[in-house]
Amino acid sequence: MALLTIQTQTPDPLTATPASTTGTAAAGTGTADTTAVGTITEAGTSGTTTKEVTTAPLTGELAETVAGELSDALFDGPDRDRIHTPWRDLVSRPAFRYRPHLTPDERTALSYARLRLVNAAVDDPEELALDARRLASLHEWTGFVDGGLCTLESIHYNLFLGSLLDHQPPHTPRDLSPYTSMARTGTFLCTELDHGNDAALLETIAELDPATGEFVLHTPTPGAQKFMPNTSTTGGPKTALVAARLLAGGQDHGVFLFLTPLSDENGHLPGIHVRPLPARAGTPVDHCLTAFDHVRLPPDALLEAAHGRLAPDGTFTSTLGNPRKRFLASISRVTTGKLCMSAGTLGMARAALAIAVRHAHTRHVSGTKPGQRIPVAHHRTHHSRLLNATATAYAMTFLHRHTLNRWAHRTADTTAETERLIAISKGWITWHARTIATEARERCGAQGLFPTNGLADLPSHIEGGITAEGDNLVIWTKAASEMIFGHTVTPPPRPTTHPETRPLTDLTLLTDLCAHTESIWQNRARTALRNGPPGNPLTRWNTASAPALELVAAHARTQAAHAFLTAITTTPDPTTRHLLEDLCRLFLLNELRNTTGDLLAHHLITPHHIHDLPQSIDTLTHTLAPHLPLLAGAFDLPHPHLADIPLTHTTPTHP
Repeated sequence: MALLTIQTQTPDPLTATPASTTGTAAAGTGTADTTAVGTITEAGTSGTTTKEVTTAPLTGELAETVAGELSDALFDGPDRDRIHTPWRDLVSRPAFRYRPHLTPDERTALSYARLRLVNAAVDDPEELALDARRLASLHEWTGFVDGGLCTLESIHYNLFLGSLLDHQPPHTPRDLSPYTSMARTGTFLCTELDHGNDAALLETIAELDPATGEFVLHTPTPGAQKFMPNTSTTGGPKTALVAARLLAGGQDHGVFLFLTPLSDENGHLPGIHVRPLPARAGTPVDHCLTAFDHVRLPPDALLEAAHGRLAPDGTFTSTLGNPRKRFLASISRVTTGKLCMSAGTLGMARAALAIAVRHAHTRHVSGTKPGQRIPVAHHRTHHSRLLNATATAYAMTFLHRHTLNRWAHRTADTTAETERLIAISKGWITWHARTIATEARERCGAQGLFPTNGLADLPSHIEGGITAEGDNLVIWTKAASEMIFGHTVTPPPRPTTHPETRPLTDLTLLTDLCAHTESIWQNRARTALRNGPPGNPLTRWNTASAPALELVAAHARTQAAHAFLTAITTTPDPTTRHLLEDLCRLFLLNELRNTTGDLLAHHLITPHHIHDLPQSIDTLTHTLAPHLPLLAGAFDLPHPHLADIPLTHTTPTHP
């Protein structure tokens, strides 16, 4: 049984105002300038051990050291200056400050203007499009500043320019200068009014005219109109990559991409029909319905690669015999797009927390004594929610870094598994981001409802990320179907000693329990599928889908736990490492709350563990609460951005 006790040498530090810090750690105001020292006693297999912990805010050089180490852990350490710093510096400029009182159309125009500022700051747009880590980081730092800009970046650099680079002709590469110079903005037209998640069944056609070698692009039915691309004339001339069925010699070869000019300085080109969609919730972008009326395209409009080539005589060759695989190869940039959507929402979640934590330490309310005023952060009901969200945000960040590194170093043998991890991580991160942004807004009360305070719009912006590049539930369902039998879960060996001897705060135990939970849900999903009614594949899948989705969630949690532990082991400063260890414990204990019944039934924990769980979480909350400003300050939000938000610097009233 785990025994956790706090022996503080000072009163509860939450009855004193947290110390003011500087640099990235700055998040609170007050006068406390000492560090209280306490001990946590843990009973484990080797007897009782005691470790020293701090129970008041860190100050001075130690605070600066820890703040720097936390930020390095979050932002790729030695690669931070290359991957993150340029974007952070960019959004610190006045041009990226929040502008009130703009209409949705004006906000859309502003997002396009900022896209040009981004492009002007990029040395080589082609190199950016091919560097998944820098591209994702761009979304991470611009998403909380301008959700529309985040969307446009993903479309122009990843889906459009990235697809062109992935399909460059081998002998005479395309001239991409109109797009790298932003003389023309790129957009991407795949989804149709009648075809979203079943995009492989798109109806738009591009038929080869054998007499001229041209393609005739056409929208045959109203349901084949392209749904929600940014195809208006806002932002200047545009060119699209249009997903359409390649018809040649009377045969349908499946869906490919076609480079299609949409507009010039005088408006839309002949045969291009664009109708603005009604205003919607969330990010203001010029979403439209787009149709084509027998638009003629040159022979080189077809984006070819090994998955499909068309000879001048109409002969088609492909290394992939399956039309669906050819379609997926054509739109392969959607995978990197998932990383970008995860990154954008991740940055929004961290920004929301940084704002809410600052507000919690500057917003004063009545204390327990007559006339006393204390920061609202002193209340456990307030700071525990922000602390839990902060622990999850760290886990989300480390999982995203791990997933990006897997993608950057993928091989032919690991690509499929890594693509699945990207899809799983996207769902896990974006769903958690929405929860965190909503929690942060609520902790700021009515002031959080005003867009000028940087919180009100974030949940709806995150909603866009949840749906974009593959709706979360759909891509998790696909992953779930693959992981029932196509994924190996190897739970750690069962302990030879009684589970009660392992303390609930043992990080190895907590990580092992995550892996065991994943194995439990896989076995349930397999059993449900085997026992499903024969002769009806949909009914069989329906019986297995619920445990299969739990398997996916458990896998995401396990991957996040391992990523968190890796970040801890690579952190050199012991004080920073202890903070991260406790934060990881808090994250895992909260994540495992809903699995205790299964773990108990499988004799992996004891009733004593379940009994101790609430106290363990409360003890960690007590230990970590004084460091909440430091932990959130390490998110390193640009100071000009924070300075523009009124509720982050409310004038405090001291007792």
